[in-house]
Formats: sequence, structure tokens, C-alpha cells
Amino acid sequence: LKPLVNFDTKPFLGPHGLTFVGGKLWFTAEGSKSVARYDPATEKVDWCMGTGQDRTHMIYVTSDEKKIYTTNVSSGTVSILTDTLLPQRGGPMGPPPPDAPQGPPLRFQPHREWIQTLVSVSKGSEGFDVSPDGQQLWTASAEDGSIAIIELSTGKINATIDGKVMGANRLSFTPDGKRVLISSLRTGDLYVFDVASHKELKRINLGRGCAGILIDPDGSRAFVGCTADNFVAVIDLKTLTVINHIDVGGGPDGLAWAVRN
Repeated sequence: LKPLVNFDTKPFLGPHGLTFVGGKLWFTAEGSKSVARYDPATEKVDWCMGTGQDRTHMIYVTSDEKKIYTTNVSSGTVSILTDTLLPQRGGPMGPPPPDAPQGPPLRFQPHREWIQTLVSVSKGSEGFDVSPDGQQLWTASAEDGSIAIIELSTGKINATIDGKVMGANRLSFTPDGKRVLISSLRTGDLYVFDVASHKELKRINLGRGCAGILIDPDGSRAFVGCTADNFVAVIDLKTLTVINHIDVGGGPDGLAWAVRN
């Protein structure tokens, strides 16, 4: 339970969202309007891309590392960053110089190009999640309480729900993809929505303000960081009731699993 290493993210300022994929740390940099990747093996940032958007905040990276999704809170957009390996071009580069070694004609080499697609959503859209089947992205706006549903196959809005989730902070799918949980840092409520019908199933007050959401892999319980109350609320997802409070102090916010061997 000790720090391993500290690294300076400069020139990537204002780091916020982060995730580990492919053994590397991917993170957003709000102050630099970008996303970047840190390799623990070399202790270096080995990749980055700018979004040009304000408050590039949360991040999701697909398991094949080919797509990155991020919310840009103040711009009211979602960035879809796609890694594309361009095919090799067929034509030769031109006649070789007289002193060039003999061999087949040189050709343009394949190279990677990242393409950004911007999807407009309500300003204040911060917390988001991708459905377990990878088909949809849901994000909730803290400003107007709406929920935008993006169809990832087309990169377009599929539906917008007037969810009235004012102060929305984080959003998570249950492992079976049937429900979405949304926490509100403003009201302290946890909203439960049915994915198929887009209807609110229940609103559970957890305290004065709640943030990070962590769901058991078996879908039985949800853990929610109640920042203003210094505890983590435990919710039974079968009965949709609070079954425990874990007193952790210190304004709990983001949550993650720690696996010990």
C-alpha cells in the first residue's frame, strides 16, 4: 500500500479521467484539450491526440485499443477517436537516385491515422458508459438533466431522454446491460433507468451528493461514493434498496476494484 512511482504529465495539463487497457494508462488532460497514453514499462507518455474541445473529461478505451470515447463537458460534445491503419498505396515513390541500392521499387508504407468524430450533446454531459455489447453510449447532462444515447455503429444520436437527472455526475450500465445507474452530486439521488424502455425505474436518495459508481461483476450490488457524507452507500440491485453504508471519510468520489493475490 505504497506509491510505486510518480510521473509528471506535463505538457498534458489537468489530468482527469483514466483507464488501464493493454497494460497502459490512458488519460484525459482537460487543460490541454487532449487524451494521452502512459507506458509504465518505459515510464513515458508514448501517444497523444488533441480533441480541440473544452474540458475533455471522462474516458473509455475499447479492448482492442482502436476506439476511444470521451466527453467534453463544457463544449457539449462526445469525441469518438478511431485508430485506422491505412492500406498500402500501390504506386512507386518515383525513380531511385543513381546511387540507390538495387532491389524492388520503394512504396509508400502503411501508417496509422486517428480520426475524430464529434457528436453534439447537452452541455454539462460528463459521466458516461458504453453498453456491455458495445452498441450504445449513454451520457447524462448535469445542466439540463437530459440523457443522450449515441448509436456507436453510426456515431449519431439514437434518442434523447428528458431524464431530469439534474447534477448528474457518473453513469454506469449494469453487467447485463438492462439498466443504467446515474448519480447526482447535486441532489444525492441515484437514478435507475430501464435501457429497453428508457423509463426511470426508481430514484434512491443516498445523502447530500453522490458521485462514483462501482457495480459488482455479478450485478448484485452497486457501491456509490457519497462525497458530501463521507461514506460509500451499498445498494442491492435486486430490491433497489440501500443495504449498508461504509464509513470511509475524506469525501469519497471515484471508486475502483483492487485485486490482491
